[in-house]
Amino acid sequence: MKEYTVQQLAKIAGVSVRTLHHYGHIGLLKPSSRNVARYRFYGESELLRLQQILFFKELDFGLDDIARILDGPGFDPVEALEAHREQLKKRAERLDALLKTIDKTIRKLKGEKIKMSDEELYGGLSKEQANAYAEEARRRWDPKLVDNANANVKKWSKEKWKAVNAELDEILRQLAALMGTPVEDRKVQALVTRHYAYLNNFYEVKPNMYRGLGKLYVEDPRFRAYFEKYRAGLADYLNEAIDRYCDNTPAGKKRRG
Repeated sequence: MKEYTVQQLAKIAGVSVRTLHHYGHIGLLKPSSRNVARYRFYGESELLRLQQILFFKELDFGLDDIARILDGPGFDPVEALEAHREQLKKRAERLDALLKTIDKTIRKLKGEKIKMSDEELYGGLSKEQANAYAEEARRRWDPKLVDNANANVKKWSKEKWKAVNAELDEILRQLAALMGTPVEDRKVQALVTRHYAYLNNFYEVKPNMYRGLGKLYVEDPRFRAYFEKYRAGLADYLNEAIDRYCDNTPAGKKRRG
């Protein structure tokens, strides 16, 4: 593969020269070589690395996180591309559902005589995961949890649903990117803390319940399949991270002791 100048690479990648200079300055994307005039040149490995950077940015990762992932000892570019593909496919499916909802709502508002239920107004703003959590809580712990959860979420606006769903998606994407990092790592545990807070949007989750949910993620095919969409092995990784999180809570320490 030929080498490209910074101007040429900026053009074919659709980014600015200033962006490439910034990536070089922070060590995220260094040129493969420079000539006597100090012009930067980029080869095949740099082009592939820039592709990864842009995919991660598309999925809302920060530059510091991208650098850590790309330079980590366990980074596999093929696995990363497969994970990008799954994430973008999932996003495309959701956007397709949202577009259909928008189109149908526009037709309705323009006076077309079409049937559209209240639930269809929120097509693509899925409540499936929340329902799965709540129903499992009913079966395993306390049916009142489901009643309280249902009463709670019925009050939510579509903006609230979007925010809660987006929070879970971001947590799982970042956890998937960290796989291979010890679960006691500060960044991993920070994400598990966010996941625990996410669940408490629906009902109060005690540490022992949270530990049980972690086991459920690996034992129940429904939950395992949900997490595996993000990255193979994520259910097991999250379960292990949840165990460590619960070990460090006062209730968890008492129970283990």
